[in-house]
Amino acid sequence: MIVPFSIRDFLDRAVTVYPDRVAVVDEPDQPAPSWGELTYAEVMRLAQAQAERLDRLDVPVGGRVAMVSQNAARLYTSFFGVSGWGRVFVPVNFRLAPAEVEYIVQHSGAEVVVLDPGLEHLREACSAAKHVFVAGVDDEEVWGWSPASQDRPTHGAQPRAWEPDETATATINYTSGTTARPKGVEQTHRALWTNATVFGWQASVSDRDVYLHTLPMFHCNGWGQVYGVTGMGGKHVVLRQVDGAEILRRIEEHQVTFLCCAPAVLSAVLDALKDWDGPVGRDRVRCVVAGAPPPTRTIERVREELGWEFIQIYGLTETSPLLTMSRMREEWDDLDATEQARRLGRAGAPALSTSIRVDDTGEVLARSNTVLQGYWDNPDATGESLAGGWFHTGDGGAFEDGYVTIADRKKDVIISGGENVSSIEVEDALASHPAVREVAVIGVPDERWGELVTALVVVEPDSGVDEAALIAHCRERLAGYKCPKRVEFRDELARTATGKLQKFKLRAEFWDGRERQVN
Repeated sequence: MIVPFSIRDFLDRAVTVYPDRVAVVDEPDQPAPSWGELTYAEVMRLAQAQAERLDRLDVPVGGRVAMVSQNAARLYTSFFGVSGWGRVFVPVNFRLAPAEVEYIVQHSGAEVVVLDPGLEHLREACSAAKHVFVAGVDDEEVWGWSPASQDRPTHGAQPRAWEPDETATATINYTSGTTARPKGVEQTHRALWTNATVFGWQASVSDRDVYLHTLPMFHCNGWGQVYGVTGMGGKHVVLRQVDGAEILRRIEEHQVTFLCCAPAVLSAVLDALKDWDGPVGRDRVRCVVAGAPPPTRTIERVREELGWEFIQIYGLTETSPLLTMSRMREEWDDLDATEQARRLGRAGAPALSTSIRVDDTGEVLARSNTVLQGYWDNPDATGESLAGGWFHTGDGGAFEDGYVTIADRKKDVIISGGENVSSIEVEDALASHPAVREVAVIGVPDERWGELVTALVVVEPDSGVDEAALIAHCRERLAGYKCPKRVEFRDELARTATGKLQKFKLRAEFWDGRERQVN
């Protein structure tokens, strides 16, 4: 017997087993009226109503529905209300400029767009869509219910039936902006289902979990947690705005057990810890980190100062995202804390059903059920990324003893004086200095060296540290040719909404006017 996978399987199970359990606690502080607490039965009713309203708007199976929103219960529900009945959901980065949103709406061919109430100014940018709604204002038109109503969401909507097709596209997720022009990643029901179940199993997701959405839901569908946590009947706690102290407060208020984030979010929590005198969820919270390899010292601090379990994963939007996971194992119990942290900082061992290899150029390649079906309306990019039956990650690294170590994005390797320098390795050395809060290492053009290893650094206020001190700190840890020849101090570094460094923006001022981005 073969039963096609569908992302609605996760909500169907939650409603069958836990209908009266609280599914989601909405963000209380937002421009739209909060949806408060909703049970799984109520989430299903809202999703059904949303699907039925898309029927009324004549959005066909396979039609695209976009939503530009910060984390919200409305966004969470739409993952099921749209894709659960055969349409394609396009969750859009809420931090994009109007021109970027306009491009995505046009490129995806979205017929319907729903905007966060704080983003109503993007209405004109979405003019290519037939219908544009604003959450909070048009709740009745989109979900058939408004929190202003006297009643709770009730059953009644009967959307047209959809026979699940696991090979059908469920979402189009646009790449997060580490390159100048985003590509639309088509993910099927099968890929998203596999990611959510394998990720959930390997991260020990259970019906006792309370999941805090520090990660934007638009990014890889919240790394699949909108599905996986739902399927196990866990509770979703919505966080609209990342703030270290607020994360700690909600962890205590809601007894959070599980969260996913980028290293920059961990840094914000650790900064807030200095002024926090309450509980932090010690020995209760599992924290899954990806987006960039965090400094070893950051991993140590998370384990020592917060008492959280640290889990590292590696993947891309194109892989749903899970490819590998690094989690504490019995064989490491007798190692010292620093060595444990170093091992946890590796990209990890291949997830179940994932195969990894490194080609002759040093690029990490992957095969998995979670790999994209293709790039929307971009067959050339699809063919390039899937050449030879393997997904080409664009990352350089090694695969040894069953674990992947990422050295760098291939384009981020700095070639200085004929030697390859991994920017990640230099960043890790600099981040171990107590005065350094953030760091990005890039190559800038230089007549003598070809590219000059350059560090852009944000330091603690009044630290008094200077360029010479940071270079000397690196020389104690790295070969001389790897050490930065130049250090520039900045107030902040350009990042995506998910915390990734936007190195193409950081490089721009140094490479402006040059035809080639290598020297």
